[in-house]
Amino acid sequence: MKIHEYQAKAILGEFDAPVPRGLPAFSAKEAVQNAKKLGGNTWVVKAQIHAGGRGKAGGVKIAKSFEEVEELASAMLGMRLVTPQTGEEGRIVKRLLIEEGAGIEKEYYAGFVVDRNSQRVVLIASSEGGTEIEEVAKKNPEKIEKIVIDPGKGLLEVDAKAVARKIGIPEEAMDEAAKFFDALYRAFVEKDAMLLEVNPLVLDKDGKLFALDAKINFDDNALYRHPEILALRDLDEEDPAEIEASKYGLSYISLDGNIGCLVNGAGLAMATMDIVKLYGASPANFLDVGGGASVEKVTEAFKLMLANPHLQVILVNIFGGIMKCDVIAQGIVEAARQVALTVPLVVRLEGTNVDIGKKILAESGLPIISANSMMDAAKLAVEASRSK
Repeated sequence: MKIHEYQAKAILGEFDAPVPRGLPAFSAKEAVQNAKKLGGNTWVVKAQIHAGGRGKAGGVKIAKSFEEVEELASAMLGMRLVTPQTGEEGRIVKRLLIEEGAGIEKEYYAGFVVDRNSQRVVLIASSEGGTEIEEVAKKNPEKIEKIVIDPGKGLLEVDAKAVARKIGIPEEAMDEAAKFFDALYRAFVEKDAMLLEVNPLVLDKDGKLFALDAKINFDDNALYRHPEILALRDLDEEDPAEIEASKYGLSYISLDGNIGCLVNGAGLAMATMDIVKLYGASPANFLDVGGGASVEKVTEAFKLMLANPHLQVILVNIFGGIMKCDVIAQGIVEAARQVALTVPLVVRLEGTNVDIGKKILAESGLPIISANSMMDAAKLAVEASRSK
């Protein structure tokens, strides 16, 4: 789950990580009111969407008067912001962050992620703040510093300072840097985050460090422990199909291909998408129905896929273990009848009760294309898509 910048900064503030003063606004009038509350003579008007690269796309502007705050806020609210992370469709801006202006001396990068290889949290830092870390890794990998954190010890002060020195934070700000990194680490762990990123981490003209921007993504599987985080969810920023899928316990992600994939198990789903690509087509979605695909689940899965205007074929690839093939076959038949399929349906079943499942499909009277293997299923699905 993702949240907005102003929400991420509020969480960092809970852990005593310095952030600029700022207030969210949902109208131009509220933006001006917030600027007046903050005081001063310079404010930053920031579009709030779940994507980076807002500055280059026109989503971050500086205002030097209340009139300018109102003008910029009016222009941003409702605009379609297109960044490298939004794709061509962009995102509609529905909320803003009005923040006090800041004097910037130097920009750094700091982030925490889970390293799957070591199964530990890793602190990543760089002297190249304000730039996407992926670009730094690509062009200047030597400017990225990493430290794997022992969960039993936490982030040690000596290690935090060592990283701070390597990225060029001045010695006089070393104690502050160690406290800042520690605050980020505690927020990451205690809130069950998957990613916590401060970019840029700014050193101001007074030698103080603060988070000029912040991004936090959370582990969906841990949200039951954090109702306060779940309350921050912005459904306007999420794919409506994915929201609908979550209601039925389906793991669904929209993609840009034309072959819908309905599979049980994330690993098998990934393999199915790979093999579709191998045969020269592209998957329209990732869809894992899990280990208990009821008729209701399969029906809703079909509805989700059929709502995609680019869909040309549905490929069902099921390995029956706990979920028996005859049960899933019956579910497929009933679901197909309920939704009135308008595209070819390719089905590959394997596992427990596979012969019974195939018989159910064959006797259904529906135009189902039966496949004998995963390779065969992918090939038939791609051929069906090309014949449309």
